[in-house]
Amino acid sequence: MKARIDRLLSQAVSRGDVPGVAAVATDGTSTTYEGGFGKAILGHEAAMTPDTVVWIASMTKAVTGAVAMQQVERGKLELDAPAKAVIPYLGEVQVLEGFDGAGKPRLRKPKRDITLRHLLTHTVGFGYDIWNEEIVKYREAMDVPTIGTGLNKSLTTPLLFDPGERWQYGIGIDWAGKMVEAVTGKKLGQVMHDDLFVPLGMESTAFRITPAMRARMARVHHRQADGGLVADLTREIPQDPEFEAGGGGLYSTARDYLKFVDMVLNDGRSARGDVVMKAATVDAMATNAMGKSKVTLLRTMAPALSLDAEFFPGVDKQWGLTFMINNQEAPTGRSAGGLCWAGLPNTYYWIDRAKRLGGVYMTQILPFVDVKALPLFYDFERAVYGK
Repeated sequence: MKARIDRLLSQAVSRGDVPGVAAVATDGTSTTYEGGFGKAILGHEAAMTPDTVVWIASMTKAVTGAVAMQQVERGKLELDAPAKAVIPYLGEVQVLEGFDGAGKPRLRKPKRDITLRHLLTHTVGFGYDIWNEEIVKYREAMDVPTIGTGLNKSLTTPLLFDPGERWQYGIGIDWAGKMVEAVTGKKLGQVMHDDLFVPLGMESTAFRITPAMRARMARVHHRQADGGLVADLTREIPQDPEFEAGGGGLYSTARDYLKFVDMVLNDGRSARGDVVMKAATVDAMATNAMGKSKVTLLRTMAPALSLDAEFFPGVDKQWGLTFMINNQEAPTGRSAGGLCWAGLPNTYYWIDRAKRLGGVYMTQILPFVDVKALPLFYDFERAVYGK
């Protein structure tokens, strides 16, 4: 397996498919593969390794979900109670019903209260402007900044439908992170550090890039029209934001994030055997929590940031408490009931509790689901399964 994956990844770098790539895999007991190829930044000397620090973007969501579920365990949060009891603003959010002749939004009160379950499963009604034209129009009409600014006002977009009605990928988990802050009295990053990163030994994962992390940091690259890649030395999550983005603000390494994957494979226990969360909590996170709703295609409104995105088209997919779940076996060999998600600059992970396999794959390329980076991830996963 090692020789096959080494060849696969090194050849992709040689072809210029990716600037650099790090990949790691686990059977829940030990690391079964680890490798890095290419450069952290094209044109620079630093090699891409499993310890290279990257922006993991929406791979942050599962971490936020984990600390939120720890608070559910402790009785500080409830999955199905009105979220407005913790964040009063969530009782004021309205549903967007379109725009009037002057381009101003038409809003109404939602039919039911927002809950933490809605936020964690993307059934709350919030969206992202990258994949929703109405959110783009609302931001422009109401002068609401984009989520990447780190400004609280960026979270003040309306719902696209009543909570619980269907799936729409959006900013709900950022609000779940704010709920964690409200009940703990701490910043989200501090809660993650204390309750997850320290017990799991994740020493290179944080919202704020430390000097030690910056010294091994990769940069995002942009895919050009001719297929080439150009490094962006300026793109970075705001380091002094108004809120720490539970939906997409973390930096991490492949080796660090694998420790989180191992914790899920081991029913909430760290490598040392410490109980980070209860096995029943992990089971709940890994079980469909959105009723009959299904995960659907994300149609892009911003091709420079994301192509149309859907994992395993034709495979039935739902959402647990911050994980996407494939309800049928995936073409890569991943079992039915497998868990996964990804980050905007083509970072990916999966967790297969049935076969006790998981993996993390990290490169730094925009747009999301890049034509070269995503197939390479699938090929890496197939190789781990021996397919």
